[in-house]
Amino acid sequence: MTTPSDVIKLVKDKNIRVIDIRFMDFPGVWQHFTVPATELEESSFEDGFGFDGSSIRGWQPINASDMLVVPDAATAKMDPFFEEPTLVLIGNIVDPVTLEPYSRDPRHIAQKAEAYLKQTGIGDTAFIGPEAEFFIFDDIRFESARNHAFYMVDSEEGIWNSGRDEFPNLGHKPRHKEGYFPVPPMDKFQDIRTEMMLTLQDLGIDVECQHHEVATSGQAEIDMRFKPLLEMGDQLVWFKYVLKNVARKHERTVTFMPKPLFEDNGTGMHTHISIWNEGEPLFAGDKYAGLSQEALYSIGGILKHCKALCAFSNPTTNSYKRLVPGFEAPVNLAYSSRNRSAALRIPMYSASPKAKRIEFRTPDPSCNGYLAFSAILMAVIDGIENKIDPGDPLDKNIYDLPPEELAEIDSTPGSLDEALMSLDEDYEFLLKGDVFTPDVIERWIEYKSEHEADAVRLRPHPHEFYLYYDI
Repeated sequence: MTTPSDVIKLVKDKNIRVIDIRFMDFPGVWQHFTVPATELEESSFEDGFGFDGSSIRGWQPINASDMLVVPDAATAKMDPFFEEPTLVLIGNIVDPVTLEPYSRDPRHIAQKAEAYLKQTGIGDTAFIGPEAEFFIFDDIRFESARNHAFYMVDSEEGIWNSGRDEFPNLGHKPRHKEGYFPVPPMDKFQDIRTEMMLTLQDLGIDVECQHHEVATSGQAEIDMRFKPLLEMGDQLVWFKYVLKNVARKHERTVTFMPKPLFEDNGTGMHTHISIWNEGEPLFAGDKYAGLSQEALYSIGGILKHCKALCAFSNPTTNSYKRLVPGFEAPVNLAYSSRNRSAALRIPMYSASPKAKRIEFRTPDPSCNGYLAFSAILMAVIDGIENKIDPGDPLDKNIYDLPPEELAEIDSTPGSLDEALMSLDEDYEFLLKGDVFTPDVIERWIEYKSEHEADAVRLRPHPHEFYLYYDI
């Protein structure tokens, strides 16, 4: 593992003159400030750097604004985009008075989740593998004011441009829901995705594949190889950063919004999880679909707490434009092998015990990865500790079930409000081991309600004018 002295030596040997300090805010956006390399000393990895915590969303009041960010030497990477060679260090947030880690620092919550797993004796490592989908657009415009609101996205690949004069229009635009795996010229973004993939690889982030996704207009997916929870939390912020900046180089824009297009597939982040102990996988066994009893209990934990988990795994009002019953998103709380219409799936690509894991298909990439992965792990631990029975699997297409059978299957929340209400009613499992603290839960619900759910609910929707203006 890289140590502070290793970082100082690297800076000197490579004549690096610029250091970028980064951390994650509460909702899930990477923040940074930059210092000259002369300001970085070995003591910096204990003393940290001061900043104004009251200016970060969801954090400190103005009367207690001073905070410290303490860089973690193990996170050192060279930024691939800055003109001046710049070393990036991810930091942990610390109270400058008590020198205690800050309870609302998402990265600290992930560190506590990993520590709690070891404390339980269940295992020593939780591996996380997110499949984060995204859109590559050519143009995005939006505005929300008191007397008007609109959004408009565009893409050379959008099927709505099949009749546009493009001097010349060469066609080959994926139809709605027909964008899965076509080769060029239908796929317009092969080279951009490959550049994204290789930039991630150059940063030491293992990637398994990249491909076009189902929707028209540049929907895509790049899959990172599974890693321990905290490491994957760090990688996910790098992932979003790299994809957005590679797109910008090509005068394109990337979004991780779950549902930017009407009547086409939304953007999910199917999340694979498995627990290991001393190098051995705990989820492989002789039960259903080759799972162990512990894995089945894990499924039970996720199903039991899924509605509360959605407050972290699907944390935007836009998330629930994707999670709509009867469409492509897995909203029904059931599990199955191979069946992609279930909220929980057991992938069957390999018979190897090391490949055995469970796939939670509900999450989307608008989430704060540190918080979402930690909450999912806490539900898994709760399922194992309390031997929560997941019930029988559902090995048939949920979308084709008759209404009387479908009515017996519970579903995910229908709105961010409902997810936050579910969290308010079911969060005790998150408090174990002091992983999530009451102030984190309370502030999350308060912030999301006030700044997002209420803000959207109070505004007229453009489609309401279409429906109601003449009544």
